[in-house]
Amino acid sequence: MEPNLPDVVLWSIPAFVLLTVLEMVVHRVHPDEDAAGYDAKDAATSVTMGLGSLAFDLLWKIPIVAIYAAVYELTPLRIPVLWWTILLMLLAQDFFYYWSHRGHHVIRILWACHVVHHSSRKFNLTTALRQPWTSLTVWPFYVPLIACGVHPAALAFCSSANLVYQFWVHTERIDRLPRPCEYVLNTPSHHRVHHASQGGYLDRNFGGILIIWDRLFGSFTAETERPVFGLTKNIATNNPLRVATHEYAAIARDVRAADTWSERAGRVFRGPGWQPAGRATAAAPVQPLTSVERTG
Repeated sequence: MEPNLPDVVLWSIPAFVLLTVLEMVVHRVHPDEDAAGYDAKDAATSVTMGLGSLAFDLLWKIPIVAIYAAVYELTPLRIPVLWWTILLMLLAQDFFYYWSHRGHHVIRILWACHVVHHSSRKFNLTTALRQPWTSLTVWPFYVPLIACGVHPAALAFCSSANLVYQFWVHTERIDRLPRPCEYVLNTPSHHRVHHASQGGYLDRNFGGILIIWDRLFGSFTAETERPVFGLTKNIATNNPLRVATHEYAAIARDVRAADTWSERAGRVFRGPGWQPAGRATAAAPVQPLTSVERTG
């Protein structure tokens, strides 16, 4: 029997709207000259990307649900949907989200999907809505949960809860929280680091709800200097279609220009900004996790 779980994202939309309007008002009434703040065109692009992602997710859901349903039918394991198992599922989903998120930063074809979320030079609550339209690359990371007996509907609920949690961490208006919260949870301070383009901040703080995964697996960095948001090479467009596809176009150009099949594979499956040895330019400072400059 399919578990009857609420649509967390749908129920959260009024809170999204209210909090975004409140943040806009606060920025206007108490401006912070150092904050990235709001830009009308940028915010409109973020909202458009969010609405587009809802539509495309309905399309991608068809094959994903079919795969998950097949795996669920094949596994003999079943985890009942109870209040305490839901908590364990949330914990497990957050763990696999960490690895999905990390993978989407260090493999270029996956980064082409995720780069959308990092393409704004602003950092406010509308940035949370700037979601990709090609999220078909995410599903393989959660197959182990389905194989362990987690119902696909329960996984969808946990993924939605994780997404809703991350809405509020996209803000500059909240400084640091009490130390216990900062140690365990993903917070605005931690997520500002994640969205920054400075070398020491690149590819850090991948956690969704919890930051403990970053602490355990060596990808944590605390916020020390004010972040500069966006990409290391920003895109000068608010066109939603270009925002959604610009890195795929860049991959196609690089693959066409490649001289060998190994270089073509590297352009797709190595890290963003990877260059073959013969074409390497002046060495950039080595960064944690990737040692290459990420391009948009």
